[in-house]
Amino acid sequence: MFSLNKNLEIYCNRGTSGIDGCTSTAIGCATVRDKQTILISGDLSFFYDSNGLWNNYIPTSFRIIVINNRGGGIFRILPGSKENENFESYFETIHNLDASQLSEMFNFQYRKADDMDSLQSELADFYDKSDKPRLLEVFT
Repeated sequence: MFSLNKNLEIYCNRGTSGIDGCTSTAIGCATVRDKQTILISGDLSFFYDSNGLWNNYIPTSFRIIVINNRGGGIFRILPGSKENENFESYFETIHNLDASQLSEMFNFQYRKADDMDSLQSELADFYDKSDKPRLLEVFT
């Protein structure tokens, strides 16, 4: 589906409904690789598996990009989603969470972007060497 740079190594994980264990899998990968590992995750997947951040082995080169659209927008493509009165609460799981407090609790450097200018600014040195792993939350 995508034109990818042949020099990149791409690994994917898909659990139940796409949210189980993605963060934990990426951290596990990062602990055994000599290269920088970057997790790109949706907000529900990230929050669902945030306990994966609770360990002492996350390399400082690890990076997370969370795409926060305030819920599971992918579930909107399900048949009957507009007719079900419980859809937003139980499927889409609309929320007002952000990852700032999790970042602080697990000693990640937190950054956020909510438009193209702030995204470009935050990405300018996001991948550079640092003394902490970094998390960039992109609000859409």
